[in-house]
Amino acid sequence: MNEELTEERNHLANARAELARMRERTLALDVQGGDAVSSERLAETLWRRARSLEDDPTTALFFGRVDLDGAEEGIEEAGERWYIGRRHVTDDAGDPLVIDWRAPVSTTFYRASHSDPMGVRLRRRFGYDHGQITAMEDEHLLDAGEPDAKSQILATEIERPRVGPMRDIVATIQPEQDALVRVDATTTVCIQGAPGTGKTAVGLHRAAWLLYAYRQRLGRGGVLVIGPNEAFLEHIGAVLPTLGEVEVRHTSIEALTAADLKVRATEPTEVARLKGDARLAEVLRRAVWSHLVPPSEAMVVPRGSRRWRVPAYDIAPLVDGLAARDVRYEAARQLLPQRLAHAVLVKMEALGEYPDDRVQDAVARSAPVKAYAASIWPKVDARVLLHRLLSDPEVLSAAAEGVLSVEEQQLLLWEKPSRTPGSAKWSLADTWLLDELGDLLNRTPSLGHVVLDEAQDLSPMQLRAVGRRCTAGAATVLGDIAQGTTPWSTSSWAESLAHLGKPDGVVEELRRGFRVPASVIEFAARLLPEAAPGLAAPESVRDNPGRLDLVPVGPTDLVKTVVAQVDRLSALEGSIGVIVPDARVAEVSRSLTKAGFEHGTLGADHGDVEHQVDVVPATVAKGLEFDHVLVLEPAEIAAAEPDERTGLRRLYVVLTRAVSDLTVVHAAPLPEVLRL
Repeated sequence: MNEELTEERNHLANARAELARMRERTLALDVQGGDAVSSERLAETLWRRARSLEDDPTTALFFGRVDLDGAEEGIEEAGERWYIGRRHVTDDAGDPLVIDWRAPVSTTFYRASHSDPMGVRLRRRFGYDHGQITAMEDEHLLDAGEPDAKSQILATEIERPRVGPMRDIVATIQPEQDALVRVDATTTVCIQGAPGTGKTAVGLHRAAWLLYAYRQRLGRGGVLVIGPNEAFLEHIGAVLPTLGEVEVRHTSIEALTAADLKVRATEPTEVARLKGDARLAEVLRRAVWSHLVPPSEAMVVPRGSRRWRVPAYDIAPLVDGLAARDVRYEAARQLLPQRLAHAVLVKMEALGEYPDDRVQDAVARSAPVKAYAASIWPKVDARVLLHRLLSDPEVLSAAAEGVLSVEEQQLLLWEKPSRTPGSAKWSLADTWLLDELGDLLNRTPSLGHVVLDEAQDLSPMQLRAVGRRCTAGAATVLGDIAQGTTPWSTSSWAESLAHLGKPDGVVEELRRGFRVPASVIEFAARLLPEAAPGLAAPESVRDNPGRLDLVPVGPTDLVKTVVAQVDRLSALEGSIGVIVPDARVAEVSRSLTKAGFEHGTLGADHGDVEHQVDVVPATVAKGLEFDHVLVLEPAEIAAAEPDERTGLRRLYVVLTRAVSDLTVVHAAPLPEVLRL
């Protein structure tokens, strides 16, 4: 075994040296694109290529090996051996030293088993410490007498403590996860996954796989990852670069629709819920197209010594035809002068003239035609229109008649409207409406693929906004209905996919939990019968059951106990998340600072990847994970939400962030379902 270990270490050293040479060759290439623009694009391409070839000597360049027996169709030669890693590495002769985990042959490493060997004679996993091979583990899949056993290397990697951003799971992808990662690019897949099942990691690895398998198609349109907040995006931000993908963009759901608009107002929950209702799309559509004015007068166009007259009854069909097309309001408005000019040319031809396209363009650009077009098809500004809808009861009533009740219309109207759109205090929910209006006016460009995480929290109008970004591509939708903590959170993935514009999307479920230990998930799952009736509890498959500590204290000892528990946990390896009611963030942070503990404080607009200890508001915890989690006052966290169901779901999220152990400090009684 020692001799084999030495051989494998030599192969690793050789592969690292060849990877370095591949990068050096890329950097040494002379940029000659023929012209300035081509040269700039070529230089950018080579820069991205060099970035993707960067090596991190502290990580595993390859993590597995498969030896094939050649008995399966598609295997060219008996005795083939492939090393599976993060990226493709070849020697000077072009022979592969490492196969990219996304390559088709790598599927055998993830999915082969004793019951279905897929032509694999031997599967070898490597254990690493700071980038150096320290152990090997072999499975002889064609040996019927070899018992199925859990991989200790796999278990160690899954449970390995960490401080910093989320890691990739490329070495630990499970068969059911691999199947979801490799769904083809034309299929929208929705992954329902309990905490710790790896749904976020699967979504990110799917983005990397899609760019590998469909580079030409998706490289043009781009891939976008949408998360719930900036703290979450910082948490996951390192995953794709470690897989060699540096071009995938990230944004929060708020930033997606807010664009350059500054959100300055909050509003009652019932108002935000109504603004997120899909019926608002019809109200906004009516409001936009209500600007059309039926032609009532003839259009007169002087040209030379002649005056050409087109009667209103000839113009009306032109306007109706444009309005009936599947074209946006502004695009149709831009087309109208050409349609009007063509009507003038028809008059000219009837009198024996022979005008060409240049004449039509000149007529379309003439002042009389432009003025007439503007009078029947005026320009619309999204903010001006929404300002009118939310300020003027008559304007709103005209657009909402038969769609919204009188009471609902009254709910939407501002109590004290601003004088101008520029001085209006827009809310987050207003940005959803403005995004819808923007698409009604000008079609939103489509990306190649969108990965949407924590999708259960999105309103129908938010889902429509995301769907507009992938009309020409598919989406990967990730979430957990049990973790829905907004008043409009979905109860049905079929409904969410319909609002997204992907009603044919495939819904799959991940049940096996690899990150959250059994003691923690079983405790949190007690909330499910009330928080999400009918949703099955997740199943932890980890050997280590983890640790659960419930620490009741007196009301005056809460924060002092938190500091003491942080002191205890900081002696352990791994990250520490101190999850507290939002109202207690400043108090807990001050106490930790006074006690000498360096820490970060997360917010919806910022994360932290530097500190071992982070203070986390309960409303920001979703999607994050820490080795050690300390939760302060669960009852207070639940009570901060607008209703009992949302409170229990928020608590479920908070209690399932732990990878190793969970400590709950409380003075108030725990919710009844959690009492042991």
